Amino acid sequence: MTGSAASDLLDHQKGKISANRIGGSERMDIRSTLIELCDAFNAHDLDRIMSYFADDCVLEMPRGSQPWGSRFEGKENVRAALATRFEGLPDVHYGNGEHFVDAEAGTGISKWLLTGTASDGARKEVRGCDFYAFREGKVIRKDSYWKIVE
Repeated sequence: MTGSAASDLLDHQKGKISANRIGGSERMDIRSTLIELCDAFNAHDLDRIMSYFADDCVLEMPRGSQPWGSRFEGKENVRAALATRFEGLPDVHYGNGEHFVDAEAGTGISKWLLTGTASDGARKEVRGCDFYAFREGKVIRKDSYWKIVE
């Protein structure tokens, strides 16, 4: 194996994707992006979080009246929905992160343990994960799941 085929295989094994496979011309390291996103969420830095999202992004939150939970479309709506996470759990933290990448599909999964205290004082501790889809180096979909703790 020579040239770009060998480079593509090596990048695939490292969790990197050639962004031109999903519409761009630069290389994107999905695993690093997932780690950076988790860091931005833990810093409660909405500006930094949103810098990773495309203008036409979609967010699906775990809770809602539909089978997919609640869906928010467009960068402004996604930002507003994420802001409610920090309002409802002001000390929310995503720990024990594990990140999985499908470079060919331009997707990644972040698995985490969410901890935090709700505004009513109730302590939260729940496993969950986010399914991400990327286009041209930006998040186009974040689909979130939580375990149900009873």
